[in-house]
Amino acid sequence: MHLDLSGKTALVTGSTQGIGEAIATGLARAGARVAVNGRKPDAVEEAVARIRSAAPDADLVAAPADVSTAEGAEALASTLPEVDVLVNNVGIFGAQPVLEISDDEWRRYFEVNVLAAVRLTRTFLPGMRDRGWGRVQYIASDSAVVIPAEMVHYGMSKTALLAVSRGFAKEAKASGVTVNCVLAGPTHTGGVEDFVYQLVDRSLPWDEAQREFMRLHRPQSLLGRLIEPEEIANLCTYLASPLASATTGAAVRVDGGYVDSIVP
Repeated sequence: MHLDLSGKTALVTGSTQGIGEAIATGLARAGARVAVNGRKPDAVEEAVARIRSAAPDADLVAAPADVSTAEGAEALASTLPEVDVLVNNVGIFGAQPVLEISDDEWRRYFEVNVLAAVRLTRTFLPGMRDRGWGRVQYIASDSAVVIPAEMVHYGMSKTALLAVSRGFAKEAKASGVTVNCVLAGPTHTGGVEDFVYQLVDRSLPWDEAQREFMRLHRPQSLLGRLIEPEEIANLCTYLASPLASATTGAAVRVDGGYVDSIVP
């Protein structure tokens, strides 16, 4: 299977680490010109260097901006007027008892995890439709379906992305543009390591802490381990390619069998 994105420009938000960086690397290896995004210019430049090391022929653009704000999204669009592949990956998460989540925290999770993606889709989808080709993806989570008791605000935001994705897919109907959600399962990133240690004994070595976390807090996983970011990126790269032309309006799972369902 040859995934060829030559001649396409991709934007991956929140791509200075973890899943976002892995997706940016996958798209670059497939031949896309990739805009690497994060809030801090230094972090963006460091990510560009790592991606170029992993994909020496990569065509990369440093695109620092805080896309969780309208001003940041506008600034990004002014420097990157056309995008063929938009991967809405930026997001925040953390554990907090649901009765202690303030109004401001509810709003912050919606602003960063949902509204940032809505703004960018609104910005770039019309151009994709006019050109007759495009890919929009939202990186959601198993938490969209299996709401975790320790982070309901996060689950809420990912559930909202399912609705947003399906709605924009209808807007892009019969245009050559596909819009999909990717439901990622528990994934091994630096941020998740911190999260795991919020819930298990901090004195445990990482391998033991990971196993304890999966046993106690994610027992329904059929994989029995955290997913590696590259495993998420493989699916996203395929969905971005011409080979995925008939997949749209979908919630595609790469969750290690975490969601207990035979229908996506």
